Amino acid sequence: MEPTLYFHPLASYCWKALIALYDSGVAFTPRLVDLGKADDRAALQALWPPARFPVLHDAAQGRVLPESTILIEYLAERHPGAAALLPTDARERLDVRLWDRVCDDHLQDPMQKIVGDRLRDAAVRDPHGVAEARTALQRAYPLFEQQLAGRTWLASDGFSLADCAALPALFYASILEPIPDGLGALHAYFERLLLRPAVQRVLEEARPWFRFFPFADAMPARFVATEPL
Repeated sequence: MEPTLYFHPLASYCWKALIALYDSGVAFTPRLVDLGKADDRAALQALWPPARFPVLHDAAQGRVLPESTILIEYLAERHPGAAALLPTDARERLDVRLWDRVCDDHLQDPMQKIVGDRLRDAAVRDPHGVAEARTALQRAYPLFEQQLAGRTWLASDGFSLADCAALPALFYASILEPIPDGLGALHAYFERLLLRPAVQRVLEEARPWFRFFPFADAMPARFVATEPL
């Protein structure tokens, strides 16, 4: 029995899980969740009461795996195709976990602060918090530039959990706060990520939904949807 992934194609943390699944060739059943629909929300809450995705339900093993990092580590332990996402060498594995956390904490968190604020009513927005989040993104980019010097992938010799985390974080963050022109290694790395077949599949599946992204008007033309849902 294949595990089921509860997800939404626009959600950045779901991209992280989808990239890992597609890149490693793990068979799964996709279950798109629209939290605006009561039945969908109830189905997700029955598995994971916070009702946040992605969630992987592996019924054959009796396991419910929320949180994208944990989900990917589970795949790496149980599926040969995903094993390379978490290296066996202890030092390299620690580097991969470190940069997974850097992606989530220093790119995803401030990016989601900015997006979440745009979704609020104007009267309760937090311009100071948004300004801090934008500064945090610009402060994070040079960290990646330094890390990527002489590297193909972010934290190990091969494509890993860290790279699964980096793509969605960089994709959305760079729309809100463009990566400075002088960071050549980071720009080149982002383009390499975009060429990864698993990434291209995730982007293609998300493309019709981009119109619902609160900053869709700032999205580069190459990512704009050409077909309706």
